Order: sequence, then structure tokens, then C-alpha cells
Amino acid sequence: MSPVTTQDAIAQVASDPTSLERHFPAAARTAACEGLDGDAVREALLMAVPGPAASVIDAVRRVYDHGDAAERRAVLLALPALDAPGRANAIGDAALPIVRDALRTNDTRLVAAALGPYAAAHLDADAWRQAVLKVLFTGIPVERVAGLADRADDELARMVRDYAAEREAAGRVVPPDARTVLDLSLAHRAD
Repeated sequence: MSPVTTQDAIAQVASDPTSLERHFPAAARTAACEGLDGDAVREALLMAVPGPAASVIDAVRRVYDHGDAAERRAVLLALPALDAPGRANAIGDAALPIVRDALRTNDTRLVAAALGPYAAAHLDADAWRQAVLKVLFTGIPVERVAGLADRADDELARMVRDYAAEREAAGRVVPPDARTVLDLSLAHRAD
């Protein structure tokens, strides 16, 4: 029996969405054999899930819940495509529980992926600000935070100043990205 190609897997998911759970974990290996990017193949598999948004989000949730870190990261990276304007079964804010779950982890790869364009569009202001602080605390470069220049505000600046003061009082180094966030907050105010 010949191995399933990426195109075969996408076609199978489009006709039988339950096959996603079989193809998603194998996607990185299949992609590597074909010289493709594993995250891009996983996104294509998710995009192939047919039906209304509720069906798509159910499938997305299943592969996220049962996936390893690489699979979860791929789900997070695919969220903007699954919510693209004009997409008939766009997921809207239905994937926010997945984003919140990733933001609770200590896996910096998941935190960084969670703060992509989907979170910038859908995460409420308080949760988004807390996530930016987590980025500073964990050492994830702030340029990985989508929409930072647009969403930085006075409250985020206050939180970052408090964070920096606590670090200084404890004799710890304040990450240079804290200054970047403060500068963006001030620039946002000037607009």
C-alpha cells in the first residue's frame, strides 16, 4: 500500500472530516517527505474540514486537545486562516478557548503562536494585556505579538511600568522589550 500524500489527505478530510484526526498527527512527516512545510500542510487539512463553523471548530478543538506541542502550535498558527474574512465557515471568536489554553501554558512556542493575528482580532483587552506581560516575563520577543502597535494603550503601559518596578526592586534585569512596549503605548496615545 502506497503512503498517503498530502493532497490525498486533504481530499479525504474534505470528504470525511473524521479522517482529520488520523491525518493531522502524520502531516509533518508526510510534508517532510514531500518537501513541504508541516505547519502549512496542517493548516490546509484544517481548511479542508467541510460544514458550518461549529463543525470546523469541533474538529479544530479535537486535534488541539489530543495533539502534541507541535500539533497544538500548528492549530494556533492556522486560526487566522480559519477566520479569514469572506470564508463561508469562518470560526469567529469560537477558538478563543484554545488561545486561552495556550496562554496558560509555559511552552513559549505555544504562547507566541497564540498571540498571532487571531488573538489580536478577538482577545479582549484585559486578557490581551496579561498575555503581553507573559511575553515579557517569559522572554518571548514582543515582535511576535500581532497587533501590538495597534493595541498598546495606557493601561498596558501602567502594567509594564509596575512590572519593571517590581523587577528593579528585586534586583532583576528589566527586559529591553519592556521599553519597546512602553514606547508603543506612548505612540498609540499620540495617534
